[in-house]
Amino acid sequence: MRRPLFRLPSWFPVDGYLLALLGTVGLAALLPARGAAAGVADGASTGAVALLFFLYGARLSTREAMDGLRHWRLHLTTLACTFLAFPILGLAARALVPYVLPPALYTGLLFLCLVPSTVQSSIAFTSIARGNVAAAICAGSFSSIAGIVVTPLLAGLVLGGDGGGFSAHSLVSIVCQLLVPFLAGQLLRRWVAGFLTRHKKVLGYVDRGSILLVVYAAFSAGMVQGIWHQVSPLRLLCLVGVEAVLLAAMLTLTSYGSLKLGFPRADRIAITFAGSKKSLAAGLPMASVLFGAQAGLAVLPLMLFHQMQLMVCAVLAKRYAARADAEPRPAAGPGDEGPGREPSAAAVHPVQREPEHQRAGH
Repeated sequence: MRRPLFRLPSWFPVDGYLLALLGTVGLAALLPARGAAAGVADGASTGAVALLFFLYGARLSTREAMDGLRHWRLHLTTLACTFLAFPILGLAARALVPYVLPPALYTGLLFLCLVPSTVQSSIAFTSIARGNVAAAICAGSFSSIAGIVVTPLLAGLVLGGDGGGFSAHSLVSIVCQLLVPFLAGQLLRRWVAGFLTRHKKVLGYVDRGSILLVVYAAFSAGMVQGIWHQVSPLRLLCLVGVEAVLLAAMLTLTSYGSLKLGFPRADRIAITFAGSKKSLAAGLPMASVLFGAQAGLAVLPLMLFHQMQLMVCAVLAKRYAARADAEPRPAAGPGDEGPGREPSAAAVHPVQREPEHQRAGH
């Protein structure tokens, strides 16, 4: 077999889907939708968002979620990190306006702090790090469900007048475009789950294509309105630095906080990865509903944070795994894995799961 001419280091996981998102932004910059085309793009974007959340609801296994309720302390800790600690740090960053961040980018940074946690990448990194995979599955699922309601409510509370026109109309749009399709997917799951499983690969492209459509519509509106003149390369560099500090603070809080709360190692790993990450797949559609034509700059911080968290967490997961492999373990039989013991390699890696960007949040 011929070796590739160039291979990126394994610790530098370039997200191919993020490159597609950036390409979509470039397309919107060069060929933005105007006039009648803008109306078509907005309508298609609205339909794509509804389809996404219908698929989210249809894929979520209610039984799997209920099986994880016994880890209620872990889930509450993860939810507190996602919807309490993150927003507090986001509000504290208001002191950086306007000297470090312009108001438009700060609004996007604050919105980033309000979206739910990831599912697939949290599971993947928890698995690599020899953590509690079942807990990561449930924590991510609970966060996604809660985010459909909690994120818009928090946006209305903390964004206020900066929320790109957040109002009662926006709340109705959230219910109609996000919550109703999600509940419809749950109700129809028993009839459509088999079809979704058989066509998982094709529907994965539908997921990703829908999000690309949302991004194109949002950034096209931004180009038409000329909002990009508000951001300079220096301000973007400042945004990257602020987000690096935010991610470091959350990784520290989740890691040492879960240790102080007495969680075993496997649970601490799940909390660290599920509690410090944000979902690009869930955040982009929500932003298109909440911010409307101003969604372009609002989602830029989330897109940057998404790639940053993938790179950093990939390195951390491999360090956790190397540390676990170096530690001596007592011999245990196949049935000796209890809540306080490390799971076996077979239990941790039962199935090779797809990255988050391939299944759009679930």
